[in-house]
Parts: sequence; structure tokens; C-alpha cells
Amino acid sequence: MNDEIMRAAAFAEFGGPEVLRVMELPAPQAGPGQVRVRVRTAGVQPFDAAVRAGWTPPGVTGGLPRIPGNEFAGVVDQVGEGVTGVTAGAEVLGFSLLRCYAEYVVVDAGDVTPKPASMPWEVAGSLTAGAQTAELALDGLAVTEGDTLLVHAAAGAVGTVAVQVAGMRGATVIGTAREENHAYLRDLGAIPVAYGAGLADRVRALAPGGVDAALDGAGGDALEVSLELVKDRDRILTLVEHDKAAELGIKVTRGTRSAERLARYAALYAEGRLKFPVRGTYPLERAADAHREIETRHGAGKIVITVS
Repeated sequence: MNDEIMRAAAFAEFGGPEVLRVMELPAPQAGPGQVRVRVRTAGVQPFDAAVRAGWTPPGVTGGLPRIPGNEFAGVVDQVGEGVTGVTAGAEVLGFSLLRCYAEYVVVDAGDVTPKPASMPWEVAGSLTAGAQTAELALDGLAVTEGDTLLVHAAAGAVGTVAVQVAGMRGATVIGTAREENHAYLRDLGAIPVAYGAGLADRVRALAPGGVDAALDGAGGDALEVSLELVKDRDRILTLVEHDKAAELGIKVTRGTRSAERLARYAALYAEGRLKFPVRGTYPLERAADAHREIETRHGAGKIVITVS
């Protein structure tokens, strides 16, 4: 019987950020085909806050306490039977369905990829959600050369990657954001535009040839503007208004995360071709504060929890 204990930021009841606190819980052990990673950093997402507030993602089983977080970086310290290509001591980044705000996480060996030596731990632990969601969304929208793409919440993690990748594909990108983030968007290659009344008209002025596709990371009025500007609803995708998508005839992200995709984006970052800023870091003991910041939905770049 294993009695190894680890520290994790977890919650024993659903609620606001205050329910998230450091607990001592049984440390997971790598089984066949798995690796255990000593976590250095874990990214924070609105997804995590929704889980803490009471949402149970498809595929999640078991009761409370529950450890949020679905992206991480760290050092492999256990390798399960039958695993090849990953060794103890390897520095990796990867993904999991929850369980990442912890000193240890166990995942399938195929869910990690090597961390480039030049990549900071804070970036490594927070890259996968933004990068993979952005590519899946752009693929779903069939964004290609010559398109004009409207990205709402363009300064967020998904928006940051989507703006850059759409530009690599030859699209013109218009990004909505608060005015204090406009210089940031210009640096990424987008044409910034402010939220608020008159948004549709401001976008029309920037895109006299029309808007071909829209990626909605904000919901509400932003989605209404997308519906007004994009003729083909098959080229509107929302990251937030999942309950409305079917009745409106618009898309949500489809597909699964992969280590191969994550490795491509890690390489782009290491080569200096992808910018992925981190705006704030919090130690494990302040995970609740990290959630308070993510729930403001303001600010450019990623929020990260440092575990070790």
C-alpha cells in the first residue's frame, strides 16, 4: 500500500475562489503506459474556475475533493511499465483532464512532449490550452490565406495564439480588446478595435471587404456582432456560448488535444516565431487569488501557478 502524500490546491465543496485551498492528498503512482511528473508550473484557465464553481466536464468521474488544472510542465520522476521514449529526469510539458494544481500528476506517456531548453517553465506549463484550442478553432473555421478574421477577446491566451496563427496562414485579423491592450494586439499582428456600442460599425470600417469568419472568446454582445457581420454561420465559432451554438447554427471547438500539436507550438515558441506572454504567477498557496484574477477576464497573457 502506498502512503506517499503530496500537496495540491483543491476544493472539497463547490463555490467561489475561497473554496480552493492547499490540501495534503495521496500522491498518484504511474501505472502501465503512464508517467508521473513532478509539476513545476500549471496554467490557469476560465475552464478551471467553472470546474471549481460546480461544472463537471464530460469524462470526469469521482467525488470531492477535486484538483483543478489541465495543463502543466515539470520533470518526469516515474515511468510505468511498457513506456518507451520517455525517461525519468526528462523535462516535459503536457495536459490532463484536471489534477494539475498539484506536486505530482500522472498521465499517459503520449500526453507529454519534451520542453525546449530555452522555454521558461511558466510558459511551458501554460501553453497547451491556448495553443491547442486556437488551432482547433481555426481549423474548424477553415481560416486560410486572404480571409478576414474577427477575434473577440483577442488579448486572452487563446486569442493571443489565434491572432498569430491566423496571420501565419495569410489571414487579416481584427481583434477586439480593451484599449489598454491595443498596443499588445498590434505587436501580435492584429488590427485592434475597442469593445462597446458601435463595434459592428467600427469593424466594417476596418474591413470594407467584409468579415469572412469570427472566433468568439467573449460571448454576449460580441457574439451578436459576429452574427451581424459574418454571412456564413458555419464560419462563426464560439468558445463560451456553448448552450446557444446549436440553435444559432454556429460552431464550437471539436477535436482532441495531442502531444504532436503541442510539440509544434513549443517549437514555434523556441524558434521565436510565437509570442506567448505570462502576465502573472501565483504560488500554489495562492491558487484562489489566481482564480480571482482569471475571473476578471481582463489583461493580456497567461496566469500561471508555480508549484515547485
